[in-house]
Amino acid sequence: MIISRTPFRMSFFGGGTDYPGWFKDHNGAVLATTINKYCYITCRYLPPFFDHKSRIIYSKMEHVSKINDIDHPAVREVLRFLKIRQGIEVHHDGDLPARTGLGSSSSFTVGLLNSLYALKGVMPTKERLAKEAIHVEQDMCKENVGCQDQTLAAYGGLNYVEFGGTNHLRVRQVTISKEKRKKLQSYLMLYFTGFSRTASEIAVHQIKNISKKVNELETMYGMTTEAMNILNGNNLRPFGKMLDESWKLKRSLSHKVSTPHIDDIYRAAKRAGALGGKVLGAGGGGFILFFVPPSKQEAFGEKFKKLLRVPFKFENSGSQIIFYQPNGGAEE
Repeated sequence: MIISRTPFRMSFFGGGTDYPGWFKDHNGAVLATTINKYCYITCRYLPPFFDHKSRIIYSKMEHVSKINDIDHPAVREVLRFLKIRQGIEVHHDGDLPARTGLGSSSSFTVGLLNSLYALKGVMPTKERLAKEAIHVEQDMCKENVGCQDQTLAAYGGLNYVEFGGTNHLRVRQVTISKEKRKKLQSYLMLYFTGFSRTASEIAVHQIKNISKKVNELETMYGMTTEAMNILNGNNLRPFGKMLDESWKLKRSLSHKVSTPHIDDIYRAAKRAGALGGKVLGAGGGGFILFFVPPSKQEAFGEKFKKLLRVPFKFENSGSQIIFYQPNGGAEE
């Protein structure tokens, strides 16, 4: 049996510039981090004692005889990609709900690849995990997804990731002090808005608008460098103000990014002391992140006590195999 643990991600700047439709002609980059909320994948070869050949357990349970019969697109295509012919059992558990803007679908794909490679006795590099997860999701599953989620889930940590051109998928770890990282984290408050959405449906609308939103996306790309400069300075407050500017630009990319309910929450957060914030992921719901000075967080929390706050910390490990017993514990 194999168990992998793969983190979810939190993107600050540059989201939207990681789509192939953008970076084939323009520069793209994101500044983002992974957090200590995870997707866990347990897998093993299924013993041949059942009527079904494979069992897949996530929000539903599938018992199937053929790979083609599997409904879950990532499981079906990863098994095809790795040419796994034996019966398999896959079990998914997540710390946070799916379709909420934290890259959970890509964390699942990266974690599944990592687990099944371990089952085959292969230890892939982080780069390989990222690139193969992108291939599975974009080319095999035909999902309307970018390239940041898979890359961040594989590598882990606070990173500046470049897309397109000769630097495509160049991952640069943000090298700030432990104290600075802790200070940045202390400004961030994560809330669940109470509903979720399918990122691919929102993303397809954004992708169709790319040619009409060149100026906005160029500005969002430039913000990634500005944010890096802020992190290298002594005052982090401009980071929050730039999140506010970035959110306004992101809202303009598609009418599906926000909703009246989200807009009401965001306006209330600004009145309560937030310097900025954003809905994470493609938009439309899920988790919303606020940048709030620590001195104002107690009062801020009182005003938002009807929303579920989710404490978190940054993490640095990326996708890992945390349990490895490929032969079920039998003696060799």
